[in-house]
Amino acid sequence: MKYQALSPEMFKTNRKRFAAEMKPGTVAIFNSNDQFPRSGDQYHNFRQNSGLFWLTGIDQEETMVLLFPGCPREQHEEVLIIRRTNEHLAVWEGHKYTKEEARAASGIDKVYFLDEAEKEINELILLSDGIYLNLNENDRFLSPVEYRDLRYAREIQARYPAHTLHRAQPILKRLMTVKTQWEVDATQHAIDITEKAFKRVLKFVKPGVWEYEVEAEIIHEFIRNRATGHGYTPIIGSGKNACVLHYIENNQQCMDGDVLLMDFGCEYANYNADLTRSIPVNGRFTKRQRAVYDAVLKVLKGAREMLVPGTKFQEYHKEVGKIMESELLGLGLISKDDIARQDKDWPAYKKYFMHGTSHHLGLDVHDLFFRYDTFRAGNIFTVEPGIYIPEENLGIRIENDVLITETGNIDMFKNIPMEADEIEDLMN
Repeated sequence: MKYQALSPEMFKTNRKRFAAEMKPGTVAIFNSNDQFPRSGDQYHNFRQNSGLFWLTGIDQEETMVLLFPGCPREQHEEVLIIRRTNEHLAVWEGHKYTKEEARAASGIDKVYFLDEAEKEINELILLSDGIYLNLNENDRFLSPVEYRDLRYAREIQARYPAHTLHRAQPILKRLMTVKTQWEVDATQHAIDITEKAFKRVLKFVKPGVWEYEVEAEIIHEFIRNRATGHGYTPIIGSGKNACVLHYIENNQQCMDGDVLLMDFGCEYANYNADLTRSIPVNGRFTKRQRAVYDAVLKVLKGAREMLVPGTKFQEYHKEVGKIMESELLGLGLISKDDIARQDKDWPAYKKYFMHGTSHHLGLDVHDLFFRYDTFRAGNIFTVEPGIYIPEENLGIRIENDVLITETGNIDMFKNIPMEADEIEDLMN
């Protein structure tokens, strides 16, 4: 890993928070992610399971952690299991955690190697009255690919059919979306690196550059600041490409008169930033571009003010829609007749703003959460309204990351230029 390790106190705190939510007499078992094949003899870059990382800080494949509050066996309330290294692995793959290093990184005293842990896992399960298992519970995505925790759940069901199984995800969703100060600091660090990349790009973009050149400038700044890389595949779309919400080809030339939409964010210590900015390729917005830009910015500022504890997620999006409706009327993109005839399930403004305004941010760019929950202090949300006008080859989206606190929200992008005048001044 390139990044500096996070404090083990953070992971100790996270384990205590999770254990406090478990039913008495139960054990929770978490697995690392698989290594996914890329070709005949290579893997894609490994990315740790967010739940396991949140509990341990261990960023290595073939890892397990067991949590058993009140375990009858002494010193086994927390157990970490890691891959045993050897001379062959050291030569071909590099250094792996020793037991001492794993203890220091995680704060877990009891550490076993994977090849010596089977009987230990069996004993802890037999001492328990139930087992928490960690499965991917995203209500908008059903993976067609099997993964390590899913296979392990089937093994547990077959081997221990008399045990009661419990879901770890409902607990994780409640806890992981409420950030500790350690997590806020890690996210802010990712944002600060993203800021450097954006300011670098502002000095680089001019008519004639290619979208992939802009992407290269961004990753250069990320890596030189010890980030893992992109938190997600970057969107670098100029002109009509900015109207494709998930445009990732990034292979067209940026032309004079176009607006360039850039959606990117750094991943640092597995925590993510998520930024979108739309800038004029030649350094100056046209009158129409500026009008659309200012409309999007007004929606962002209005939405940001609604991010307070107690707000319901669904109601928030409806209220943001009302602001967007007003702005689109002012731009002449929709009419009052369009609104009068609109489908309540797909309002008229959705023609030009078809996605949601916010999502949770953390170890996942789209942190899992309860869609019908209310906002709480400690949540970090994106705020990302946009207006997309294909007939004008114009797409503008602006996105910041916002921390909710008991005394108001904090825009974590406070140092990243957002006003149109600021962007033009820096580009010129």
